[in-house]
Amino acid sequence: MLKIKDVSKSYDGVKKACDSVTLTIEKGDLYGFVGHNGAGKTTLLKSIAGIINFDSGEILVDDYSVQKNPLEVKRMIAYIPDNPDIYESLTGIQYLEFIADVFKIDVEMRKKEIDQYATLFEIIDVLNNPISSYSHGMKQKLVIISALIHKPKLMLLDEPFVGLDPKASFQLKEIFKKMCENGTAIFFSTHVLEVVEKLCNKVAIIKQGKIVAQGKTQDIILNKSLENIFMEIASEA
Repeated sequence: MLKIKDVSKSYDGVKKACDSVTLTIEKGDLYGFVGHNGAGKTTLLKSIAGIINFDSGEILVDDYSVQKNPLEVKRMIAYIPDNPDIYESLTGIQYLEFIADVFKIDVEMRKKEIDQYATLFEIIDVLNNPISSYSHGMKQKLVIISALIHKPKLMLLDEPFVGLDPKASFQLKEIFKKMCENGTAIFFSTHVLEVVEKLCNKVAIIKQGKIVAQGKTQDIILNKSLENIFMEIASEA
């Protein structure tokens, strides 16, 4: 589903934010992506989503090139940034309708999906309110719903659980599991290592732009915890 081949990116022409990154995310993978602040997680996610250009290498989504076939790729993916910057002059429902229009979702289908997820995340009563009145957590829920309603083949999320209350976090994890059972690939970054350890079938650890560990979660942690593994890698010179 997602093939990242030897991708490098530098913002200043000297230091590499991503350094020859190679990863493969298969259909049905729930793939955790961890690393310290500034390790290159957001840079890689934005490169996959086509938000920023990368210097070398190749990124393919379902065999379509992010650089050569940007529209085809964007139709298949959903990207949720770490900060939900959205059109605050719109109401919640106007924003969701806008996203549904972009992805040409059938009117009946969009209503069903919006009602289902807005009820699940407990924001259905505020959908007619301006987004400017929403809390950070409410905006995060709205962005998540906008990503879910067009049923992407690949979901990219940067710290998706930040700002969510415990109930919403639980619901999102359950949604992730069901989506992956149906063949969706999910690739998300987080600092909550316990979530990755319990939820993800695969994990990659990035340090100073380089992937230093990747594979099945249980093969990475063995008899330790992901936190212990991460701290060991972080302390290495």
